[in-house]
Amino acid sequence: MHCLLRVIGFAAVAAGCTNGFAQRQNELVKWIGRPETELAGAMGAPSRLYETGGMKFLTYEDRRTEIVPGSPFYNGGPFGYGGGFPPTATILVCDTTFTIGGGVVRAFSLRGNACG
Repeated sequence: MHCLLRVIGFAAVAAGCTNGFAQRQNELVKWIGRPETELAGAMGAPSRLYETGGMKFLTYEDRRTEIVPGSPFYNGGPFGYGGGFPPTATILVCDTTFTIGGGVVRAFSLRGNACG
């Protein structure tokens, strides 16, 4: 029963992530064609900056740790006790990289397990 509840919970989270990814893309697409100075003014200094061939790549990192609670031990099972699951720490990361050419945002890309 506990496994079934976990599967249902993960499915619900995954369904929510699909909408979150589309929402993030819709927010970021608004930056295309806008000046780099406007982007930096709104988002602050990037986590990383790379320049090559007259292009700049500004990466903003969103990193957080979430704790998935475990399940308690309980009496029962074939040996008089039942097992539980310990809490699990999960690191979630989403890197958003903007491509800048001629002082204007040209494109963006998302990379990581928490972009939705």
